[in-house]
Amino acid sequence: MTVKQLSLPELIDACLELGVPGVGLWREPVQSYGLDATAKLVREAGLAVTTLCRGGFFTAIDPDERAAALADNRRAVEEAATLGTDTLVLVSGGLPAGSRDLHGARERIADALAELGPYAEQHGVRLAIEPLHPMFASDRCVVSTLTQALDLAERFPAHQVGVTVDTYHIWWDDQAPAQIARAGAGGRIHTFQLADWTTPLPEGVLNGRGQIGDGAIDMREWKGYVEAAGYTGPIEVELFNDALWARDGREVLAETAQRFLIHLA
Repeated sequence: MTVKQLSLPELIDACLELGVPGVGLWREPVQSYGLDATAKLVREAGLAVTTLCRGGFFTAIDPDERAAALADNRRAVEEAATLGTDTLVLVSGGLPAGSRDLHGARERIADALAELGPYAEQHGVRLAIEPLHPMFASDRCVVSTLTQALDLAERFPAHQVGVTVDTYHIWWDDQAPAQIARAGAGGRIHTFQLADWTTPLPEGVLNGRGQIGDGAIDMREWKGYVEAAGYTGPIEVELFNDALWARDGREVLAETAQRFLIHLA
């Protein structure tokens, strides 16, 4: 998503040129290019698919909508397995239209995980609940902190359900370092993602993720927290940014790799 202006073949070529060993994929471009074709493309290139994004959106009240969401998530699990990744990232969903019941929405997420977790396990896939910044609680994700994400995840086995640690969404939370340690102790850090926090946020806020090093987040500090918690897996950079998307994608990818080395290596 950081360089969504590149086609999948262009992305793979650019990763190989830069020595980037793995890529986190999003479902929409994979579906557009073709699931089997994408799996073949990355496999023949020797790249790892680090995660698939995204499943989730479990908070609907209407039974038909809930059934449709579960069916879509089962498809996402199958897609992840076909691509060879063991991690499906979940954005859990916001409040249904007209609802103000945060507690009820979070319980519906738990209900969905109870059904989806065993199905994912059968396919060798783990579910990674991603807490999103509280500004997204109403429309996108009622899980706003690592504490809330872990309270949900810990109802299920760690090999079924864990969490996503994303700097953009948790850097402001003084409880997050302790929760990273909690997640690590339970084997529940399933992926670690980076994006910087820059202001002012754009209108609509969704596409406000800053390039590494452009904002307020000490990336090396957060890398230290996840490493101290025992995480040794891939580190992803996920930037939603209209200005970056308007630039040459290969240039953006090269810049991102350079920033990673400067601010984390």
